[in-house]
Amino acid sequence: MSNQVITNNNDTTQMTLFPEVKEEETSKRRLAPTFKPYNNRQIQVIYDIDSLIPENHVARVVDEMIECVPDEQLFSHYKGGGRASYHPKMMLKIILYGYTQKVYSCRGIEKLTKENIPTMWLAAMQQPDFRTINEFRGVRMQGLIDELFETIIHKLIEENYITLENYFLDGTKLEADANKYSFVWKKATSKFEAKLKEKIQETLKHIHEITELEDQENQTKIDPDTKFNEQDLVGIANKLEGKIEQLTEEIEKETDSSVRKEIRKERNELKKSVKKMREDFIPRMAKYKEQNEIFGDRNSYSKTDKDATFMRMKEDHMKNGQLKPGYNVQMGTENQFILFYTIHQRPTDTRCFIPHMEKLAASTLPMPKTVIADAGYGSEENYVYAVGEEKEPRFEFLIPYGSYLQEQTRKYKNDIKNAKNWTYIEEDDCFICPNGRKVVFKKYQDKKNQSGYEQSFKIYECEDCTNCPLKPQCTKAKGNRQVHWNTIFEEMKAKAKAALECEEKAAIYARRKIEVESAFGHIKGNRSFRRFSLRGLGKVHVEFGIVALAHNILKVAGIRQLLSETNRKNRKAIGEKIFIFLQLPLF
Repeated sequence: MSNQVITNNNDTTQMTLFPEVKEEETSKRRLAPTFKPYNNRQIQVIYDIDSLIPENHVARVVDEMIECVPDEQLFSHYKGGGRASYHPKMMLKIILYGYTQKVYSCRGIEKLTKENIPTMWLAAMQQPDFRTINEFRGVRMQGLIDELFETIIHKLIEENYITLENYFLDGTKLEADANKYSFVWKKATSKFEAKLKEKIQETLKHIHEITELEDQENQTKIDPDTKFNEQDLVGIANKLEGKIEQLTEEIEKETDSSVRKEIRKERNELKKSVKKMREDFIPRMAKYKEQNEIFGDRNSYSKTDKDATFMRMKEDHMKNGQLKPGYNVQMGTENQFILFYTIHQRPTDTRCFIPHMEKLAASTLPMPKTVIADAGYGSEENYVYAVGEEKEPRFEFLIPYGSYLQEQTRKYKNDIKNAKNWTYIEEDDCFICPNGRKVVFKKYQDKKNQSGYEQSFKIYECEDCTNCPLKPQCTKAKGNRQVHWNTIFEEMKAKAKAALECEEKAAIYARRKIEVESAFGHIKGNRSFRRFSLRGLGKVHVEFGIVALAHNILKVAGIRQLLSETNRKNRKAIGEKIFIFLQLPLF
């Protein structure tokens, strides 16, 4: 609306529809700020610390899982008598909860019992020091970790988190708590030991030239070309010392100075030889013997942690293929829960398959129906073990062999050097090469692989490769082309291929990457557990058992929290619909 203007003679009056309002002056009184009561010097008593823990908190899952373990199972690992110990369930709870919070040191767990409310609730306000926690984790838990792990897995099966029908297996390498430069190589030890034996033989020959040393019991001369061990060298050194004493007596009795000089010269030579044996040969032989016992079937070990083997790690920050001391962790999962695990000193997954499955069979856990793994486990030995006997098959497997993907390519199918692309005549037991010549059976041959498994091969050889225009593309051998055909392995590969080409089973195999790889990523990436804190195979087994249990507990807590939030949203959505319905007008 506009203003109206009224003219009266020379005066002009302006009228407005809205009267002018005088602005009120704001009060200059300043309001005092208000705060909630606060006094950290006031004594406060928490009557129920349980009320401070949320409903689906990880600490509650830890408490529930450990409480399901029977007391008798834990108490059986205590001798009894002496000073009262902390309750094993309390110790297990605070250690497990610490690992769920990425606290892997005993000092850090001790700090949680003093500062962290969930840990204080789990510990019932008790505060064991880090030495007690370390002794329980490193010593006491070695005897109970397997039973504890299996008990919790049985509880997960009862609550339908897992079924153990599909067992997704894979391995990863974790760095040991050891100096990466404290290596001992088996090849170097064998080389130094061979050189030492040569020096020993030279020394014995020199001694033999100086004097004829006789065995007191058998009255036979010692042959310098005989191979001696540590005990033999000790015996020879003792006899030489006896000879030196005898020469000393002869020097005292001899009056001729020239003869005494010759005897003294012989005695000095023997003293040098004895000193070399005592201070060099015998200690080094004992050292190499100990190293060979530690090696076993390994090629290296660390001086800091003698159970750790040097392996190639994916976390190679220098990008130079550096070897680090570590352990190979084999782990089976389902629904990203860790079902079972084993610790190995071998870097390759192939030779860890059978020991892992044997330990699983020896446990109280049910054997899975199907084992799914990558091509690193696809060997003849593993296939034969999985198939078992005809009357008692072990389990089904979805494990591709090494060349499975390569065989699907067009290049492989058109390559004439591959005997699989040749024509095979069963009646004559021979192949027909691309040039139309017969490759006939020649002989059987048995070979042993690195693990000692014996493989049987059928050797086929071409009748005549002379003047064959395709020979450069077929073989690099100077003579006739040979084919080493492993009948058993080819049969197992055909069975593995048929299983992987089944549509239903292929869908199960496709889950492998999101099953076990996700669990490894959660442990090494999200939980930052890339290096063990304990040393020795037994303690490392305990520590990864704690990590696996913490992983499973976090999974349970996550699932419960997700279900709780889903139910809350559903209830809220239903409530909103009812409210809207009640607001509709009635007609």
